[in-house]
Amino acid sequence: MTDSSRSIGWPLHLSLLALAVVFPFVFSTPFMVNFGVLALFYAFIGQSWNIAGGFAGQLSFGHVVFFGAGAYASTILQLRFGMNPWLGLPASAIAGGIVGGIIGFLSFRAGLKGSYFALITLAFAEVLRILVNSVEFTGGGLGLLIPAKIGADNFQFSERIGFYFVILSLTVLSVAIAVWLKHSRFGAQLAAIRENEDAAMALGINVFNEKVKVMVLSGALCGIGGSFFAQYFLYIDPTIVFGVDKSVEMLLVSMIGGAGTVYGPLIGAVLLAGVSDATRVLTNVQGLSLVLYGSLLVIIIAFLPNGLIDLFKRIGQRIKQRGQ
Repeated sequence: MTDSSRSIGWPLHLSLLALAVVFPFVFSTPFMVNFGVLALFYAFIGQSWNIAGGFAGQLSFGHVVFFGAGAYASTILQLRFGMNPWLGLPASAIAGGIVGGIIGFLSFRAGLKGSYFALITLAFAEVLRILVNSVEFTGGGLGLLIPAKIGADNFQFSERIGFYFVILSLTVLSVAIAVWLKHSRFGAQLAAIRENEDAAMALGINVFNEKVKVMVLSGALCGIGGSFFAQYFLYIDPTIVFGVDKSVEMLLVSMIGGAGTVYGPLIGAVLLAGVSDATRVLTNVQGLSLVLYGSLLVIIIAFLPNGLIDLFKRIGQRIKQRGQ
């Protein structure tokens, strides 16, 4: 897919970062700070999907398997073994990366691609959900409740602004990785694989290895998202962290914003977080937000197949042409 990242320079990157930094101070109400946290959270997990699904073309319906693996790995280490929850972030990255590597290795070794790969990831997520739901060590169907112990050293903040800057840092990391992929040899190989695997193989690219690598990277980022989710809400259970809705949100964020682009997930995340909050505040109809998500996706696919970022690119080009 097309992207305007080549025309995006450091001034724009830094301007967006500056806006994100001042956001919780300008809009300091708990509601708005929570909105910022959720928007950045959606952007982060959306970027984790985008790295595999957008940049490499490995569309997944079960990315939540990495999210859940990271959430449970960090929470179990914290509750059962007394590990500091901050260390849960790298631990969850390792867990998500391992699961990503295993799924990638087994799937790609079997030659699965396209819809078959998408469905097998969904199957893996369901298998892991059932296993976690059946084992007492993981809390079973009751899930795991993290005790409230307010303190920055315990990854718990008295104000949501603390969580805001944690997820902002993680989102900046994910954007940095996306920028790197856009300009690195690895990213170029992934783009070749996305466009035509046979042609990429003919060019000497080890398609199997590169696809496994990107699944490890994508899984690691998604696992970190699971760890943050657990610390923010202080509770996880199989239905929440292995639910299909999380995979759908990751996919929608990227597709609506612009899959395979650097800032597409961020744009999609702000829109989806806004829709979610608006439907929750204005109506009590359950599932309405999902209906709106689906409607937005249909509209985007029909009129903007490259996502909202493509619309912004067109508007920018028209403004530039008028100014000349």
